[in-house]
Amino acid sequence: MKKLLLVDGSNLLFQMFFGMPARIFNASGKAVHGTLGFAGALLKIIRMTEPTHVAVLFDGEHENGRAALNADYKANRIDYGKVSEEENPFTQLPDIYAALDYLHIKHAETTVCETDDWIASYARAYGRDTRIIISSFDSDYFQLITDNVSVLRYRGMKTVICTPDYVSSRYGISPAQYADFKALVGDSADNIKGADKIGPKTAALLLQQFSTLDGILANAPQIERRSVRESIVQNAERLRTNYKLIKLSGDAALLFPLDELKFDGTQESTTEILKAIKILP
Repeated sequence: MKKLLLVDGSNLLFQMFFGMPARIFNASGKAVHGTLGFAGALLKIIRMTEPTHVAVLFDGEHENGRAALNADYKANRIDYGKVSEEENPFTQLPDIYAALDYLHIKHAETTVCETDDWIASYARAYGRDTRIIISSFDSDYFQLITDNVSVLRYRGMKTVICTPDYVSSRYGISPAQYADFKALVGDSADNIKGADKIGPKTAALLLQQFSTLDGILANAPQIERRSVRESIVQNAERLRTNYKLIKLSGDAALLFPLDELKFDGTQESTTEILKAIKILP
């Protein structure tokens, strides 16, 4: 069976750029720690998963359509146009793209959607007859998990592969219910506020009883706990909007057909790659 590795490039860049123990500069004084960490992590992820196809996708700088639903969506994010070059992970993107080109790995920046929309479309288009591994710490991808689609959370020797059993044991729900779950509890990373009085355990219990957010809203009078019942009723419109913000429809157009993502592997080290693209001497 084909195995497609989809890397959330922006997520991995931030993880490596800010996770490196120190800022690293090359002989000409150029910061290279983000590129070094990204390339090293990508090689380890590839060797862990042994994919036959690979794509690395990045969020581009464009207006976010989800902000039209809620102006607060991701409004808590730092504006990296106002920080120094040394503290801006995006300044190392050209070198990362050069490394990906050297490895013959397809990559692109989104222009009309978010990276997770693209990845959802790949999962929808190919997830029935292709093993798909999504590399990211963004938990929104949990809603895409199936027997054929998993999420890899890279952390060296502590890397976790998230499967349907992982979601079920951690949250008490199925992956198909994850968007409903996040709509209820909110997501501080994306500045999405959930419903008052509803934490993860309560959200899971509600979904176990009513299956979906729509089911919860339609059957709100049947909710036993008064505080929870009132919160659902009072926050109904917000919860519907939250779901629209979080749900990945898989309708975004695919930039690369699967055949263009074929990957033959590499035995080169991170240092060899960075030397080849002239980041290291």
